[in-house]
Amino acid sequence: MLTREIIQRVRQIQIRTGRQVADVLAGQYVSVFKGAGVEFEQVRPYVAGDDVRTIDWNVTARMGSPFVKRFVEERQLTVMLMIDISASQDFGSAGRSKREATAELGALLAFSAIRNDDKVGLTLFHGGIEQHIPPRKGQKHVLRVIREILAHGTHDGMAAANGGKLPRGFPGLWGRRRRPRHSREATNIAGAMRFLMQSAKRSTVCFVVSDFFDDGFETAMRTANRRHDVIAVQVGDRREDELPNVGLITLTDAETGAQRLVDTGSSRVRRSFEQAGRQRAERLNETFRSSAIDLIRIDPAGSIVDPLVGFFRRRERRLRR
Repeated sequence: MLTREIIQRVRQIQIRTGRQVADVLAGQYVSVFKGAGVEFEQVRPYVAGDDVRTIDWNVTARMGSPFVKRFVEERQLTVMLMIDISASQDFGSAGRSKREATAELGALLAFSAIRNDDKVGLTLFHGGIEQHIPPRKGQKHVLRVIREILAHGTHDGMAAANGGKLPRGFPGLWGRRRRPRHSREATNIAGAMRFLMQSAKRSTVCFVVSDFFDDGFETAMRTANRRHDVIAVQVGDRREDELPNVGLITLTDAETGAQRLVDTGSSRVRRSFEQAGRQRAERLNETFRSSAIDLIRIDPAGSIVDPLVGFFRRRERRLRR
C-alpha cells in the first residue's frame, strides 16, 4: 500500500496541474500534436468531382456503380513518457527535487493527453528498464503514472511496480530478463531508446525526461526520432552548473558513488565548474539541433508550465511555415 505522504503529493499534483491544463495548455497541445495520418472510414457512391484515385474498384465491381473510399484524420495519439529515475534525479537544491519536478511535468503532459482522448504510457529507466506501463486512457491510469514516478525506488514504489511488465522476449541491452536493477545505477538513455523501438509498434509522441548525465545516446535518439516524435526534456538544477562559495566540501556522484574534495572558495575552481556546465549545455543543444529533436529545459526551482508553453509556441510557429 502506498504511504499517505505519496498519496497526498499525487493529489496535490493532480489539483495543481489540472488547473494549469484547463487554463493554459488546453488548446496548445492539440495545435502542436497532430494525428499519425489518415484512416479508412467508409465507402460512399461516387459523385462528380471526386478524385478518381479514391475509387474502390472491388466495391464498384460488386455494386455495378462507382464507389469511393472516404478517409478521416486519425487524431488519437499515443504519448509515451520515458522517465529517467537514476539516483541523480533525487537531487534538489531549492525545495523540490528533479524527480518531483519530473512528476509534475508528467502530470501536465498526461492530463493534456487524456483531455484530448489520447493514450499515455510510461517507461521508467536508469541503467536498465525498471518498469513499463503500456499506453492507456483515463484519469485513473494517469494518477497511477504520477504515483509510479514519485514512488519508484521506495519500498512502496517497488511493491506497486509489479503490475508493470516488460514486453515478452525483449532482449534489448540486457539479454535475458533479470531481476529489477537498483535505481542507483548510472543512466543508459541509449538502452531506453532501443526499448522504445521494440516495444512501441505504432508511432508515438515520446518525451525523454532526464538530466542527460550520460554519453553515447545521440545515435539511438536520432534513430528513434525517425519513427517517433522524440522530444528531449532536460531537468537540471542550477547547482549542477555553478558552485556557491562555501569553502571545502565533498561532492559525491549520486550514480557512481565517487567522491571528490572541492575548494569552492577558489574562484578558479568555481569558474572551471561553470565553464564545464556551459560546455555541456552547448553540446546538448548541438546534439539535439543536428538530430531535429526539440529540447525543453526544466528548472525544478522554477515554473514547469512556462517552458512547456514556450515549446508549444515554438513548434506551432515552425508548423505554420
